[in-house]
Amino acid sequence: MLEKDIMKLVAKGSMLPLMEEFYTIQGEGFHKGTAAYFIRIGGCDVGCHWCDVKESWNAATHPPTAIESIAANAAKYSNTIVVTGGEPLTWDMGPLTSLLKEKNLSTHIETSGAYPLTGSWDWICLSPKKNKGPVGEIHLKAHELKVIIYNRDDLRFAEEHAANVGEQCVLYLQPEWSVREKVTPLIVDYVMKHPKWKISLQTHKYLNIP
Repeated sequence: MLEKDIMKLVAKGSMLPLMEEFYTIQGEGFHKGTAAYFIRIGGCDVGCHWCDVKESWNAATHPPTAIESIAANAAKYSNTIVVTGGEPLTWDMGPLTSLLKEKNLSTHIETSGAYPLTGSWDWICLSPKKNKGPVGEIHLKAHELKVIIYNRDDLRFAEEHAANVGEQCVLYLQPEWSVREKVTPLIVDYVMKHPKWKISLQTHKYLNIP
């Protein structure tokens, strides 16, 4: 298939730049401890300096993969499918989630919200970033707000976004891994003073799993 034809399919969401796919335990947020199949899509221009998957940023380094193959692989492992990145909303998620739904799979997304929301989702984890903020109405559709805390100002940033989500949204503060020893006591103190928040930890890293 010619490269321009492949790029047309990627633009339609019929193919996606697949970085990796794996079956593991969800380590963060509301569904931590749940067995889940992760689909990591390449491509992200948000550019967080502390990102632990920078290799996902350049979509061109990840092969365009037919969504039929992605969905078929996912269905072999789990009823819970987590689409992450990179920034998955860089691409049209509608076609992929339609296939997953046809297989009666539960669709979850982890996104910064930097691009318009596409796809059909059972769970939306919104993790906004300062570099490139959320667009559209994703705050009102989010089931979970997860803000990464790297320094004290991130607590202010977290409250800005918490003011925009719906009542059903669960609020999480999560220490950035590289400074966890420094910021975790700060988060603990903050949550005790502001109990609408919960603490999310990257438990998969403590468990030494993907």
